Amino acid sequence: MSAQSSTQSPGPSPELFFRGITAYQLTQALKGALDLDIFTAIAEGKTTAKALAESRQASERGMRILCDYLAATGFLTKANGNYGLTPDSAIFLDRRLPSFVGDSATFLLSPTLAQSFSDVAAAVRKGGTVISEEGTMSHDNPVWVEFARAMQPLAFGIAQMVTGMIKLDPNKKTKVLDIAASHGLYGLSFAQQNPNVEVVAVDWANVLEVGRENAAKFGAADRWRALPGSAFDVDFGEGFDLVLIPNFFHHFDQPTNEKLMRKIHAALGEGGRAVTIEFVPNEERTEPPQSVTFALVMLASTAHGDAYTFGEYEKMFANAGFSRSELHQPPMGFQQVIISYK
Repeated sequence: MSAQSSTQSPGPSPELFFRGITAYQLTQALKGALDLDIFTAIAEGKTTAKALAESRQASERGMRILCDYLAATGFLTKANGNYGLTPDSAIFLDRRLPSFVGDSATFLLSPTLAQSFSDVAAAVRKGGTVISEEGTMSHDNPVWVEFARAMQPLAFGIAQMVTGMIKLDPNKKTKVLDIAASHGLYGLSFAQQNPNVEVVAVDWANVLEVGRENAAKFGAADRWRALPGSAFDVDFGEGFDLVLIPNFFHHFDQPTNEKLMRKIHAALGEGGRAVTIEFVPNEERTEPPQSVTFALVMLASTAHGDAYTFGEYEKMFANAGFSRSELHQPPMGFQQVIISYK
């Protein structure tokens, strides 16, 4: 064999197909590891299949097979029969840490979302969800209570980064409107760092109860007010310095988003800003992967949702009256931030 031929890339392979079509196996293996709390056990020093099995009342054979699978798929390390945590697993999958994200599986694997993907071909033919007329956007849908409770660790880190990006005058009373507030962590992050911040949170009444709990935990209950109802229907009021719109626009079509942004523009005071946290793919919709693939989640679970490019957001927001918008990439995370100026 010549030197040239030995360095050639491998030919076509069905590996990607088989990896994709069996991806449910990784999902369920990871869920099993979370159910058994394997990552926390390893962090506590139980690094062999025998020690892990004993600590989790499981069979040693079963534990060895699952942990080998997790090592082969990048969630664990293995050396000399001992399992270890990868840097990512050590931070995000150790239940003892505030950065633990394993509870998000409750929402991400909820029957509502799982059913959305039961017939992708039908969703493609229709151009939207086939599970119901409105999908996950129906009135007071309990899935958003699940979301609010399950996604808090992920949202907390993003909220802290957004707070660091938006500078407020600490000596000035600041009114913040948090739309689709959910757990409330975006608005509460500002309230926690600035005692002059008052937050009005908009969401369904059942979801806002989670935000109310967090407002008390953050010591900001007296500066946090719930405004229950649809963001398209309730009266926001006016004179806000900052409006936060985290993970909301992707549920709707562009005319609907433009209509809401006009309402937001009217609610802002002079010099006010609107902050959008979203999955924003590039203009060709090729990068980043999380933003590109998120569009399929919207196709499967909503009637008209999508992952919009910055160019599309920029046009929507300009049509709504905003003078300019800026796209920012936080130092961590897989979402982008758009700051729009009145």
